[in-house]
Amino acid sequence: MSADHERFMEIALEEARKGEAKGNGPVGSVIVKDGVVIAGGYNKAISDLDVTSHAETDALRNAGPALGHTDFSGCTLYTTAEPCMMCAGAIVFAGIDTLVLATSYNPNYGSYGDYTVDKAFEMVERGSIKVIRGVLVDECEAISWNYKVRMKREAKG
Repeated sequence: MSADHERFMEIALEEARKGEAKGNGPVGSVIVKDGVVIAGGYNKAISDLDVTSHAETDALRNAGPALGHTDFSGCTLYTTAEPCMMCAGAIVFAGIDTLVLATSYNPNYGSYGDYTVDKAFEMVERGSIKVIRGVLVDECEAISWNYKVRMKREAKG
């Protein structure tokens, strides 16, 4: 595994922690171009009361002003969890070349059937987006699992 991939995923994990500190699910993303982080984002769906404010869309929103345009070709998006269908669409529209993720979608905890981001890209004939999986899996799954356990405890009161 590339040391760069691990370094950038660590930064995405820092973003995830920011979101978690504000009461959101702990998912973080960063966008990298030419070896430099140009934008980061984290899940803000709960704190902003905006169901579209996922880590990936937040990073994409932040990247436009950083680049001065909305064509993100040549960019790599790192994210701590598998992007949902909405985020997959945003990644396609942005022109991201490479997606690096830690954990894969787990149908036991979600409601998207046998969904994968790869299938979403293929449906819109963007199977050319390179998907790299398995970067800092243990660390990214741990933050997600700890959050789920804490939410269950809080729900029980």
